Amino acid sequence: MSALQEIAGLLRLRALQLLALLSLLILMAAIAFSAKTTVRDPDLWWHLKTGDWIVEHHAVPYVGIFSRVADTRPWIAYSWGYEVLLSRAYAWFGLVGLAMFGVLLTVAVACALFWMLYRLSRSFWRAWILTLIGSFAFLFSLLPRPVFVTMILFTVTLTFLLEAQRSGNLRLLWWLPLVFVLWANIHIQFIYGLFVVGLFMGINLLERAAARMGIEPDFIEAPRLPLSGLIGVLLACFAATFIGPYTYHLYHVVATYSSSHVPYSTIQELSAFDFKFFTHYVLLLWAAAAFFAVGWPKKLDLFKLSLLIVAAVIAFRTQRDAWFLAISAAIFIAEVASTRAAEDTSPPVLRLPELAGVGGLVAIMLWLIARNVGFTTRDLDQAISRQYPVAACNFVRGNAFPGPLYNHLDWGGFLIWYLPQYPVSIDGRNDAYGDQLDMLTYKSTNGDSYTTDPYLNEAGLVLLSRELPLAKLLTIDSRFRLVYQDRIAVVYIRE
Repeated sequence: MSALQEIAGLLRLRALQLLALLSLLILMAAIAFSAKTTVRDPDLWWHLKTGDWIVEHHAVPYVGIFSRVADTRPWIAYSWGYEVLLSRAYAWFGLVGLAMFGVLLTVAVACALFWMLYRLSRSFWRAWILTLIGSFAFLFSLLPRPVFVTMILFTVTLTFLLEAQRSGNLRLLWWLPLVFVLWANIHIQFIYGLFVVGLFMGINLLERAAARMGIEPDFIEAPRLPLSGLIGVLLACFAATFIGPYTYHLYHVVATYSSSHVPYSTIQELSAFDFKFFTHYVLLLWAAAAFFAVGWPKKLDLFKLSLLIVAAVIAFRTQRDAWFLAISAAIFIAEVASTRAAEDTSPPVLRLPELAGVGGLVAIMLWLIARNVGFTTRDLDQAISRQYPVAACNFVRGNAFPGPLYNHLDWGGFLIWYLPQYPVSIDGRNDAYGDQLDMLTYKSTNGDSYTTDPYLNEAGLVLLSRELPLAKLLTIDSRFRLVYQDRIAVVYIRE
């Protein structure tokens, strides 16, 4: 037996594969652990407080609760399912449970990506490598939030579409409406999933229409699924998104976000790629590899090519949507490569019970190592205090200054949770405030025409980052008096 054959035999050992998978997931968790990703997210806190409100009131909100500016404006908690789970994680396990929730969500994305890549490629090591590279292209560019559930469900949806196309088995797609029931109650980007299902159906419709006109290029892969069935799946998925407390109101949120402009010019994660980070280049090369993989077969799949083009445009326009391109690219590379793999017709080596066992080991190891990597309540509290105005809030609490409050946008979510007696003037819920209020706050905190800001003019208490231009300008504004400052925050009260 040659050395290469011995190595190939070793790589097929199930124990080695399970160990490699365990190591991959632990690596993903270790990165999330070391960065304390969950508690660094400014949106975490209003999600948490919204979950508490839903549990307490046994209802979902329809107006901008927690805000003195948006308290009568329409707003819906489109991530209410995620927020309830987050609320329970904190209620039952405190800060450690809250932070661990985000770590487990990170691991779940990597696990879902690996399993779906494995289903498509039928190759453990191909799926392992693609998961490793793909994860670094997008997974740590965002902090854990509801979009992580979108990543998981998008991966499942796209995999089912490709498996159904490859096998000609439409029954696989009848699971998708159940996926969309869950998706629509956790994150608004279920609309991306609907778009993909609609694109899949549309490409099939286009190809069949062209065939009727006698246009059937040899280099285009022919559709294998009945068009009527695909239309039925799309309609069922669309109908499934209405199952939940908000029914059709979710589409009002979609319309609001699609017409917004200010957040995309003022928020870093919503801006276009500037290629200042290593992951930007990783994603660029990843996309190039995917285009090559899609174009490699003798017959071109128009659905893959169309989705890859759309995903590239969206991802490079908005950094937060890098996952859309990275996951699509990984799946297309895996799916195209599988057509040339001899192992493609063999059954998967890994089974769900084995994956469940790996998941159990991951959970146990995470719990055991948490205290050794600064993941205790005390360490998390210190991490929060370094990023958010904990000391300033404690000072305000101790002095019970009269409101209303005017605050820094990045701290709005934290103040909703930690200083609830003062409704905020702004926070990260862009759909609750709209472009006009977002731009007003952005200009004011940067020192532009702040004297005409009506919400600042009526404020009795101002809490800002000391690095903001407005924080410095208020030192010479006779309307306000500085009563507190530390290394990150300043507090002013009205004279």
